[in-house]
Amino acid sequence: MKKPVFSSAAPSGPGREGGKERLPAPRVAAGAPRSRRAKRWGRIAQRVVPHDLQPVALRDELIELGDAYRSYQQSGEPDLELLAGLHDRKALAFASWADVTGDGSLRAEARRAGQAAANVRLQQGRRTGQGAEGAVARVLTGPTQWAHARAVLAYVRDHAPVPGPEGRLLTLLLTLRTASRGSGNVTGLDVNGLPLGDAEQLLEGFVGAGWLRLPGTAGDLLASTSENPTCIIVPSLLPRGDGRGPFDFGKAMRAKLSGWTQKAIGERTLRKKKAPAAVRLLALACAAHSSTDGRLGPFGRGLEAEALAGLCAVDSSRLGDLVEQLAAAGWLSDVSVSGTRVSGRLSDRVLALGCPMPCA
Repeated sequence: MKKPVFSSAAPSGPGREGGKERLPAPRVAAGAPRSRRAKRWGRIAQRVVPHDLQPVALRDELIELGDAYRSYQQSGEPDLELLAGLHDRKALAFASWADVTGDGSLRAEARRAGQAAANVRLQQGRRTGQGAEGAVARVLTGPTQWAHARAVLAYVRDHAPVPGPEGRLLTLLLTLRTASRGSGNVTGLDVNGLPLGDAEQLLEGFVGAGWLRLPGTAGDLLASTSENPTCIIVPSLLPRGDGRGPFDFGKAMRAKLSGWTQKAIGERTLRKKKAPAAVRLLALACAAHSSTDGRLGPFGRGLEAEALAGLCAVDSSRLGDLVEQLAAAGWLSDVSVSGTRVSGRLSDRVLALGCPMPCA
């Protein structure tokens, strides 16, 4: 029996070429990609990034971001600044992915990533002894409180009983005094401290609309003092049969939100310049819808002019003038107002009043 020969000089035969073993060519399935570089794919957050996702820059960012997350998890070395940066990148990338595909679940994932970035930075601030979001000690100290602040502003926008900025500002004050149980104490100083014009007429309008109940007259409320406050009732905020009202926070949170609102609308420069109700509402709206570094809108992309005007109870055509007044009061810098968007940045002086937004 002849032994197998492995010499390079072995004679040619079937499966051989020039005395060397000839391997079969690999099979390529029809339509299979021939270049991984041209048709890359990957995974992030248990999702497959399609190889044909457009634009290519978005596809590559998602793939590289997934790799970066896995590398971070395997490193075993906690780096909260790095992790917060990854969450920021994910929020922006998933928001863009949602824009391209129209997939609402991607947008929800983007919001969660933005929230996670804020939580991580808050944790880092507590570990290092610095204020939340780096060296800035926020008046409202965490994502839950910021979300509640925006929810209250949206609720007031949709439920003010009389039109106009003055009515909206008074609605905000009374809502925050009664949010947790539908009733609360108010004094004349609370109301008279706001730029409301005819406060008595406004209160009477609230009562006439059925939105507000008073034990006496509007004049009695305006004359009440801290020693003898007026107990008001807002029927729409009374707990329902299940014991719940429109808001899911209690008295402690209500007090924090009320304190934040008073600090913003009663800020020294706004008082000194006697800023009208619309400007103070704009100050609140900008503070509540800023990014971590104070730029307006998620990722500093700016805010939609129509939505911002809605929060201020004015027509969007008036927004440019209000923004100029707020900038003159030292609240905003680098402002720009186009037909559809308002961009700018909260000044360092009022950055502590900001409520950083997750990705939209």
